[in-house]
Amino acid sequence: MTSTTYGRRATANRYLADSLSTASPATLLVMLYDRLVLDLQRAEQAQRDGDRETAHVNLVHAQDIVRELLSSLDVQKWDGGPGLQALYTWLIQELAVANVSGDPERTAACRTTTVEPLAEAWRQAALEHLSSTPATGHGIA
Repeated sequence: MTSTTYGRRATANRYLADSLSTASPATLLVMLYDRLVLDLQRAEQAQRDGDRETAHVNLVHAQDIVRELLSSLDVQKWDGGPGLQALYTWLIQELAVANVSGDPERTAACRTTTVEPLAEAWRQAALEHLSSTPATGHGIA
């Protein structure tokens, strides 16, 4: 690796760290969902290409994201919490089965029927929240 490449990577890593440390909770949630969708797209394509290692890496990362979403979910804060908790638990299991079976259709179904609609719903909620939050505030209730 050249010093120029290393310098760009360090700058990118610093930019990412700054972005994450200053992002609102709503923005972080959208970022997690965006990465989850990307992981599932990559895993599905790898499964279709017969690249089980790449599929595995992406599906495990996707499960890690869903586990993080699950662990940060406070089911007492709103009526939909227990339902979302059950959905996250189901999704973790479904992604594990998709990984073991190498089934791109199962991976695609998780993405298109569950994750992408949730990602869009959270994106809309974040936009609504950010548009109603004063310019000085980052918080989400």
